[in-house]
Amino acid sequence: MLAAFALLSSDIRAQEVDNDQTGAWYMAFWTAGLGESPWGFQGDVQYRNWDLGGDLEQLLLRAGLTYTPGDLPLLLTLGGAHITSGAFGDSDETSAERRVYQEGLLRQGLGSFASFRHRYRFEQRWVDGQDFRTRFRYALFVDIPLNGRGTGDEAIYLALYDEVFINGELSIGDNRTVQRFDRNRLYGALGYGLSDRLKLQGGYMLQTLTNGSKGQVQVSVHTAF
Repeated sequence: MLAAFALLSSDIRAQEVDNDQTGAWYMAFWTAGLGESPWGFQGDVQYRNWDLGGDLEQLLLRAGLTYTPGDLPLLLTLGGAHITSGAFGDSDETSAERRVYQEGLLRQGLGSFASFRHRYRFEQRWVDGQDFRTRFRYALFVDIPLNGRGTGDEAIYLALYDEVFINGELSIGDNRTVQRFDRNRLYGALGYGLSDRLKLQGGYMLQTLTNGSKGQVQVSVHTAF
């Protein structure tokens, strides 16, 4: 009963979110190989804000075990995540989600003009106050070099992506339902290569949900060990 009341309160607060207020996501992505082995690791930390900083939307911690099958341009990942979500505004109330996911990332080149990555992800989600849920995600990433250096050392490039999220279950418990379409994220950024293994990106993402859209400034660091 308390969980249902808390979720109802969260739903009411969600309706009061100011979608005209620009949010900000500060992120760090990392990958690590194991020498010549096809196995490795990857993960990310994301500090997401309802505003430009200080009003917590989500703190996401994610990591996974990766495998590259032979010479294929394919990266497979099995991983997990923990997400702490904050309420919009002055409230310090938070809720949690635990997640397991499987992922396939397929790389595709278009000469020196652009590089593409297709990411297919299937998530199993345990969200506070809800029944077990699953979600399907597809993202298309495009990197476009601007100064002839690809995306490596001293490279300047455009980083673009679009990702769609589809809910697996429509019932989430206590006679509550969600729509099949969950959200879409459209992103554009300028990237710079500090080295072949360290990049910075700064850009803007528009996230569209069933009840509206909200813009997010994004600053990210991408590193490989």
